[in-house]
Amino acid sequence: MASKESDAVAASAKGVQYKLESGSLLERFGLDAEPVDEDAVRDATLSLLYAIGEDPAREGLTETPKRVARAYAELVSGYTTDPVELVNNAIFDIDCDDMVIVSNIEYYSLCEHHMLPFLGHAHVAYLPNRKIVGLSKIPRIVDMFSRRLQVQERLTRQIAEFLVEVLDPRGVAVVMTARHMCSMIRGVMKHDANMTTSAMLGDFRNKPSTRHEFLMHIQRSNNP
Repeated sequence: MASKESDAVAASAKGVQYKLESGSLLERFGLDAEPVDEDAVRDATLSLLYAIGEDPAREGLTETPKRVARAYAELVSGYTTDPVELVNNAIFDIDCDDMVIVSNIEYYSLCEHHMLPFLGHAHVAYLPNRKIVGLSKIPRIVDMFSRRLQVQERLTRQIAEFLVEVLDPRGVAVVMTARHMCSMIRGVMKHDANMTTSAMLGDFRNKPSTRHEFLMHIQRSNNP
């Protein structure tokens, strides 16, 4: 009996590994990009400095193109995250069907319309279907999708759909709040405006009581 259970666990792990390595998953979630060309970013930054009337040779700016290149390599590192390395075999078979929630995950991203930052908090929950993922992996999944050029609506949906792909849970819920620099420091300049987006899949969409339980957990975590 124990041997059969071990075989089932091994088969399940192989199935998850196969999904994470598949070209279709990498393409679907935008994980097949080339690394940042830092030389090209340096050249582009130099051109931008000239274009706005600055002198790239003056003290304070001589190293700026290099700094910007390094910064962008970090800011958009989500494009080249290896999902196999991220998950790192931390998918566990367990007889558990209670809601799992990770709340107040800090994140930052870049608005794809102006390439200005937006930042806030993510709240993620799922209902296990005999599989759970290591606690630290959920914030890493949030980072994988936030560290790229994004819109908040798509970011929210990608996190939810990736968890569905990897865990095959009974439901996933993601709520994200953010303050967007593109509306705070330019344009309408509304400093206190916050944006909230949500993705409710499976039981979180189909069962109002499940959705309500999740939203109440978020409310309590924000108002201890």
